[in-house]
Amino acid sequence: QVQLVESGGGLVQGGGSLRLSCAASGRTFGYYTMGWFRQAPGKDREFVAGISSGGRTYYGDFVKGRFTISRDNAKNTVYLQMNSLKPDDTAVYYCAAGREPLQWYDYWGQGTQVTVSS
Repeated sequence: QVQLVESGGGLVQGGGSLRLSCAASGRTFGYYTMGWFRQAPGKDREFVAGISSGGRTYYGDFVKGRFTISRDNAKNTVYLQMNSLKPDDTAVYYCAAGREPLQWYDYWGQGTQVTVSS
């Protein structure tokens, strides 16, 4: 069982930056691919970024170099650095963990709200 707790969301002006954190419980963090997803009102949940246990990273097409995912296995934490934020980035951002080899994400956090003003 893995519990995930996100933090770092908030209100930011367009063009600004935020760093989201996701703290994971358990001693097997290093065996999981970690991901960030987001869901805006009235829209489906979409993939933002993922990082494997070995540090390989994946991004949604819309990211276009603005976001960076990273992880610190010693701290059981994954981060999402978001720069050049746009109002379209407004959403609830969720952290997720999937046992490798990744087939699906098994565990999800409660989410943290990110609001970008124009």
